[in-house]
Amino acid sequence: MNMDRNTVIGFVLLAALLFIYLFTSTRNSQELAADQQKKADSVARVAKLRDSLALGKADTVKLTAAVPDSLPGFKKSAEENLLVVENELLRITFSNKGGQPKKVELKKYKSVDSTPVVLGGTEFDRFSYPVNSGANQSALVSDLYFTPGTVTKNADSSQTVSFVATGVGGETITHTFIIPFNNYLLDWNIQLNGADKLLTQGAFNFTWQSRPVQHESDVEYERQQTNICFYEDGDFDYIMSKTEKKFEKSIQWVSVAQQFFNTTIVAKTPFSSGDILFTRETVDSAKRIADVVTTVQAKLPIGSVAAFPLQLYYGPNDYKILNKQPVEDMAKIINLGRDMYAFVRPINRAIVMPVFDFFKSFIGSFGLVIALLTIFIRLATSPLVYTSYLSGAKMKALRPEIDKMKARLGGDQQAVGMEQMKLFREAGVNPLGGCIPALLQIPIFFALYSFFNSNIALRGESFLWADNLASYDVIVNFPFSVWGLGSHLSLFTLTAAATSFLISLYNANMTPDQSNPALKYMPYIFPFILLFIFNRLPSALTWYYTVSNIITLILQWIIQNYIIDHDKILAKLEANRKKPKTKSKWQERMEQMQETQKKMQELKNKPGKK
Repeated sequence: MNMDRNTVIGFVLLAALLFIYLFTSTRNSQELAADQQKKADSVARVAKLRDSLALGKADTVKLTAAVPDSLPGFKKSAEENLLVVENELLRITFSNKGGQPKKVELKKYKSVDSTPVVLGGTEFDRFSYPVNSGANQSALVSDLYFTPGTVTKNADSSQTVSFVATGVGGETITHTFIIPFNNYLLDWNIQLNGADKLLTQGAFNFTWQSRPVQHESDVEYERQQTNICFYEDGDFDYIMSKTEKKFEKSIQWVSVAQQFFNTTIVAKTPFSSGDILFTRETVDSAKRIADVVTTVQAKLPIGSVAAFPLQLYYGPNDYKILNKQPVEDMAKIINLGRDMYAFVRPINRAIVMPVFDFFKSFIGSFGLVIALLTIFIRLATSPLVYTSYLSGAKMKALRPEIDKMKARLGGDQQAVGMEQMKLFREAGVNPLGGCIPALLQIPIFFALYSFFNSNIALRGESFLWADNLASYDVIVNFPFSVWGLGSHLSLFTLTAAATSFLISLYNANMTPDQSNPALKYMPYIFPFILLFIFNRLPSALTWYYTVSNIITLILQWIIQNYIIDHDKILAKLEANRKKPKTKSKWQERMEQMQETQKKMQELKNKPGKK
């Protein structure tokens, strides 16, 4: 094995792992066509589910029909009244229809159209549960008109908003919301007076409909990053490509998580069971991300009074914010490494995030912060890099002798391989010395991929020609879609691929000539593949990769020209040759195998043999 082959091994493994990672994290895009075919059925099922919850049977009037303004058993309200309540972070519009938030604006974040990010602002969004409204009749709470909300300011600077719906028999449904000071997490208490009449056997069937919409520049990529997270029976999990999830154990919280924002419902007393229908939008021109219907059940104590406490989170996917919430494992909504790549999450939490935050604390440019983070990582891995470059220098020192050996043995590849292994053993050269360090750095690359792809701090931050480090930069817009690239070309992707190509050229000049065409040209093919892998990734990642490659080129040149003494290496190699050598069992087996292959080849090539 020579250095070219080792380089190829590293490239192939890196490419394979990267393809697997991108496939597992964005594989839902391959299922969009299937989702589109299922969409009509899913919508029909959602309608049927809502009808069943409201009326207890499948053959009832469809909910798309007009709802009368006076439902049986409840007092009439003339019109919908809206109430706006604000804290330092949120602007919440409540509606007395359903007694719930109608939409929530995030004051500190702008959507792609420069308007405030709005969560839960569509006609589809609602919370509901069925209550008995009369003899053999039921109604969805989302269709009931509550009294206009009242606001009370509390001593701790929080605000309490209350809505009450009263039945003709004196039953009351009270929705009380507490909007805290400077927080994204609301408390919501549902209290039922006359619960034994409003609920059948204490069955509390809660439905949450959510329709996340576009907030980022690339709606298709945002759809790919959107997933449903949940905490079931003490464990965090999520669905990204599946369209359904059935809960058979207790559920503490469910979250509709977009790339940088999420809406989460938390049950202080866990729900006992439920299911989710997740229908992702497939029309490129639509701003809709998906339709999500979560239906969960709980059993309330049978009595005249019952309460069910909930919490609602409307806010950013910011690790520090989520980690401070009194909700178990809520920070795992942010994908810092999952599934087979969960091993990179500790790297992000223990190393990447603290170092990034340290540089961010005194440097205003996020591009420079990424550059300094890259330098830090390269310094931390410098012992591995030096070992790799030292191995390359030894291989370069042996190159003249390997070239003479190839000229002497001609095209006999078996003989060349045996002689090379003998030469490496005599010289004390480990042909894997340049490959292993490169493989050890792969976890860092995947950690940074997860980190840059989910870091909301990069959102909207510009650097050089990139106007948003959380998305790809654009140097050319195509009038049509190019397979593998899309409708644009990223300049940072070009710089990453170009610097990778320069590294391949540099390494090729240091290693013995490779007669195998596949191995000879693979290092040059890999930078070309990067164009298709990186073109839609965040420019923060492609900028990091560019800086890392530039550092590699600089270090290679400095080490080769000013640190490594080639004459000293040759002298050491000659001294190693003169020492008695003992073969390992692995070396003996390899040589026996190569000798056997050589004899078989000779027999095959004898005259008269076919």
